[in-house]
Parts: sequence; C-alpha cells; structure tokens
Amino acid sequence: MPFRTGLVLARIACANGASRALLVRDFAPLFSHKLSPAELRKLVLGDVEALLAAGSIAESRGRLTVTDEGAAQADEFLGRKGAGGGQWQELRDGRLIAMALGLDSIGPKKLRAILTPDGLRAFILQQAYALPMSGTQTTAKLRAQLAVIALERAFGNKIKTGLGAGSGFSAKAGRLLAGQLSSRPRDLGSDGRLVAALAAEAVDARQTDADALRAALLRRLADKALKEKEPLAKSRVVVQLPIEKKPVAANDAGLPGASLPPTRRPDPAAFSRVVMMLAESCAEGWSGNRKALISRVWQALSEAHPEWGLSEIEYKCMLGEAHRTGHLRLATADLKDKSNAAEIEASAITYKNTQWHLIRVGEAG
Repeated sequence: MPFRTGLVLARIACANGASRALLVRDFAPLFSHKLSPAELRKLVLGDVEALLAAGSIAESRGRLTVTDEGAAQADEFLGRKGAGGGQWQELRDGRLIAMALGLDSIGPKKLRAILTPDGLRAFILQQAYALPMSGTQTTAKLRAQLAVIALERAFGNKIKTGLGAGSGFSAKAGRLLAGQLSSRPRDLGSDGRLVAALAAEAVDARQTDADALRAALLRRLADKALKEKEPLAKSRVVVQLPIEKKPVAANDAGLPGASLPPTRRPDPAAFSRVVMMLAESCAEGWSGNRKALISRVWQALSEAHPEWGLSEIEYKCMLGEAHRTGHLRLATADLKDKSNAAEIEASAITYKNTQWHLIRVGEAG
C-alpha cells in the first residue's frame, strides 16, 4: 500500500469515517504547499477508489468506513494495534506527528506528551539533537542538555565525554550558550522561549506556537507521501528522521544551527594553550601569582583568532570546561578592589557556587 493511500485509510478509520469532501478538506492543510485543490482532490479520490477495490473500505450513502480488514491495515500502517478508530484531530496531532518524528510505535504515555506543546517541542529537539527521547523533560533540563551540545560544538565537536548535565554553569549562562545553536545566536530571555525558538528552527516552522510546529511536521509527512512512487509490501511504511539535519564533521551527526567546520574550532588542549599564551601578555602580579582578567584575554583572543568564530559566552564556557578538566586554572578576583570593577564584572564566569574572573598564568594541569 503506498504511503499516501495509508494516510487516507488512516483518516477513514477514524470515528464515523469520512465523506470524500471531508477527506479533501482534512488533507488540504497537509498538501496545500505542494498541490492545488484540484490536484489534491484527484489524488485523494484515486486513493479512495483503490481502497474500495481492495475491500479495505466500504461506502454507504456517501460515507466511507473501514472494513475489518481495513481497520487492521490502518493499525498496521500507524504502527500500533488500536491506533485507528479515534478522532481525526487526535490522530493527526498525535500518531501522525509521532510518525513524522520517526516515533512510529510510540506508547500511550509518550503519545500523550506529544499532544502537549511542551512535549512536542521536547520531542522535536531531542530528535534533532540526538538526545534521549522523553516528552516529559522540563525546559530547564532541555536547556542544560542543549548547553552541553553547544559547548561540544564550541570545541569543534572534539569532546564527547566528561560533560555533566548542564555543565555546571548558571541558568543564564547555559541559556546564552544554548542560544548559540540558533541560526541567529542571541539571548532568548527564558528557557521557554529558547526551547520554542530552537524547536521552530529545527522543523522550519514559521512561528513558534504548537500549531505551527505541527503544520511544519505534517507538511514533511505529506512530502514523503508525494515522493513515494512504488507500492510497498503489506508492511507499513516507517518514516525515519524526517527533520533535516545540517551535516557537520567529527562525531556529531548534523546539528541544527549555524555551525563552523570543526577544523576551525580548537580542542580543549589547543584552546588552553592559546589562552595561556595570550594571558601571559596581559597578566599582572608577581612571580608565582600572576593572573590575567578573563575579559582582557577575550579581547586579545577575538583579535588573534577570528577564524574560530567564537562568541563571548562560548569563550567563557570553554574556559570553565578547560578549568574543570585541568587544562588551565581560573581564580576569583578581590571584589573589594573597585579600581577595575567594570572589567571584573565583564570577566565573571559563574560555575556551580563559584564565580571566576581571572586566569592563572603558569598553572596549567
């Protein structure tokens, strides 16, 4: 059964069946970006005739309903016994959206989550960024996971182990860092807006609301249906990973967002060597206790290595990770000294319960 015909069968399998006119109306939002009303009507009615001829559906007074065989075929197409028979809106926004995300045999708990705006956004981001699938993730947990991915990308995807959940940075720092995954890196102001914006970008949705996300996913499902040419065997079609991923090299399979080639980003050791060299040139203090303000080293680094394309928040979080892994050492400034308060404030990195402002010179490892 061709995939498009399976979609038509699944709609007819919903409660009370459907008329031909209702089928065309319900499928119009899915196919309007590719087909004219006349073209859509022709395809849908052709599928209806094929299903009637196969004995999968029956017609009475203009109303189409599934036969016992058709009901079983609909369940097989949808990937779960009893998946058909409910309301069209619930099937469309639940089971078909799951299919568009490659979650064909999703269970009831995850299906309920995917019907909610927060659950839908979570599944989109988890699928797009290869995170564990769970529609019950809070926006704070998602932000922490996305911040880790952004930190990995800042290092050219050359680190994959040792990063704790959220990497220990404050919520604001994590949000700023995760915001670098956007095609327009920026501070999105809250975890909710961050998750909504990245989810919309991942599916090329025009807006960030749940209806826009669903529309974008259903359009991709429709694209799959239109590209299908050869009839398939009786087994259902499995639509896998329809969210297009932008390829990057190294060990991450395509991440959305504006990414640079990993060869232009340093690994932790190379980053730390450059930072320590630049810190030497602007460090203050006496032998054995020389330190450089993080903000001054940032100015020098951004001028010395523009090809890295680092943002300030990436630089600061990379420093935190380099400190955590022993590649360099950070220190806290004397906050009582107000002579360079602005530079100290600009240098601040909050990590867990500590705030750093300085890079120690000559104390790596």
